Amino acid sequence: MTFRDHARRQAAACAALGSPLTARVLGLVADRLTPGRAVADRVLNWPEHRLKPDAVALRLAGALHYLVLGGQAPILARLYTAPDTVPDIQLWRAIEALLRLNEKAILATLDHAPQTNELRRSSVIIATAQWLTAAFDRPLVLSELGSSAGLNLIWDHYALHINGQHHGPTDAALTLTPDWHGAPPPMVRPVIRARAGVDLNPLDPVTDRLRLLSYIWADQRDRLDRTSHALDLAANVRPQITRGCAIDWLEQRLSRPLPQSLHLVYHTIMWQYMGADLQERGQALLARAGAKLRKDEPLAHLSMEDDGVGPGAKLTLELWPSGECIDLGRADFHGAWVDWRAPALHS
Repeated sequence: MTFRDHARRQAAACAALGSPLTARVLGLVADRLTPGRAVADRVLNWPEHRLKPDAVALRLAGALHYLVLGGQAPILARLYTAPDTVPDIQLWRAIEALLRLNEKAILATLDHAPQTNELRRSSVIIATAQWLTAAFDRPLVLSELGSSAGLNLIWDHYALHINGQHHGPTDAALTLTPDWHGAPPPMVRPVIRARAGVDLNPLDPVTDRLRLLSYIWADQRDRLDRTSHALDLAANVRPQITRGCAIDWLEQRLSRPLPQSLHLVYHTIMWQYMGADLQERGQALLARAGAKLRKDEPLAHLSMEDDGVGPGAKLTLELWPSGECIDLGRADFHGAWVDWRAPALHS
């Protein structure tokens, strides 16, 4: 697969996820980018086996949006506000000029993987935490893999409003309203005893604010506004996030006893970016640690990941020491909808 193929596939995904502007930008890049300058040569010569894992097309789209948000691309910023009125040739000229005049800044951005940190995925985490609380009646210890700026590590500050029911604090900083299919989660309030996360490159909600916002698609104003509010919250809450390998960190977390608690390990659209060796090691660590646990101190592993089947991501919950694997359903990659299939709990 060439970069052009990769960009076209990503454009189709963006269109399906409600960003016609990003789809159009990547389509133009795929069709019109020519070699001979630094940015074009970098992406066109990207190792083919790394195009998808490195999300190269999204890196480039994010680099352009970063310049727009930072006031370095006033022409493109103006076109982004009303893209439907702009012909392809005009949009492409603005993009091409940026690729030529801002090479250094764009090349620097291309060195970093996108870290969208989509906080609407917290809808799934909230529902799972409530289900686990109802099932086990234990306070939670949270371990998030791939935390970025920690927006999905502070989910207890958000509310989930679905089918006329309000789950979470009445004074929530943000209220999530996904299109919910299936029964609602139990009406219980999880108690969080401790929380921590890990990321290869943790981002700061203040100093890295523009970078985090740049990976939100430019025509999705509601996502930009919601993420801005969550970044303000994260700047005050400051969840603990360690820089490092997720599996090395997880091994240390699993080695510590957590008396009278339920340990919830979770990740959302992150597992696929690790190599197969790390994935296998992570699963082995969880299974090995889970097999040693007492029944009243359970371990849970929530996974929201792309399984290649669609629509959206697969939701899976593994429990130890029972070794049970539960299909929780599926969810939109950005949390716009949730198809919840958790089994009913009987009192």
